Amino acid sequence: MPKMKTNRGAAKRFKCKKNLIKRNCAFRNHILTKKSPKRKARLKSPHFVHSANMDSVNSLLCRA
Repeated sequence: MPKMKTNRGAAKRFKCKKNLIKRNCAFRNHILTKKSPKRKARLKSPHFVHSANMDSVNSLLCRA
């Protein structure tokens, strides 16, 4: 049986920690002048994949 292939797009978007999967934050790339400093600071904090989506992301990353 052939090896499982990791989805390369998903591998670039997610970083695996011990038991969580870190993800990028939306609304942090451009048009930052109109966003308040408080909002930008909140967007800077780490974000993780929700437990409801963990199985699908794990299958894309070929994790057990």
